[in-house]
Amino acid sequence: MMGDMPGDWDMAKDSKKKLEDFDLVKVIGKGSYGKVMLVKEKGSAAEELFAMKILRKDNVVKRNQVEHTKTERNVLGLVKHPFIVNLMYAFQTPKKLFFVLEYCPGGELFFHLSRAGRFSENRCRFYATEICLAIEYLHCQDVIYRDLKPENVLLDAEGHVKITDFGLSKEGITSANSAKSMCGTPEYLAPEILDRKGHGKAVDWYSLGALMYEMLKIGR
Repeated sequence: MMGDMPGDWDMAKDSKKKLEDFDLVKVIGKGSYGKVMLVKEKGSAAEELFAMKILRKDNVVKRNQVEHTKTERNVLGLVKHPFIVNLMYAFQTPKKLFFVLEYCPGGELFFHLSRAGRFSENRCRFYATEICLAIEYLHCQDVIYRDLKPENVLLDAEGHVKITDFGLSKEGITSANSAKSMCGTPEYLAPEILDRKGHGKAVDWYSLGALMYEMLKIGR
């Protein structure tokens, strides 16, 4: 058992919460990591919905995801940007970890791209511009994202981009070869990650280019 996560895992951006403070509406996602629940905060007049990501600590340890999980918590606690999913609360129990995140009812960009087949240049430009602003913001915080793909780009109720899933992110990147890990999704990996000689912020721009190519289905 992993026990308590060190640092400020439980420190939310405004106050501490616990599982009993939420009504569980339904399951909206499942995976080997755990599950995602649609939840409402009890006693809230706004009836606002949130996405609660629930991770079993034993699964996090078994899958060697302890450092990735800590990184995701740290980055989400650091950033606040209109095109990055917002962390509302984070807390834990002896057996589980909880992220309470902004709910994005528009779903994954992957779903919309699969349904449409390809996007128009204007639609691609719209999404790419918002992603670009989010990536630029992360880089200003010396964070590289390293996992840009359609599955990790959500859409909010108005159709705007919300980048999510920061488990492969890396903090403290100040040079072009600060990061060494081989990670990411093969279709969107920059050459310098594959070379394993060190990489920096440029890898995110390569991934954005690959994503734009995918959205436009150039040559197909």
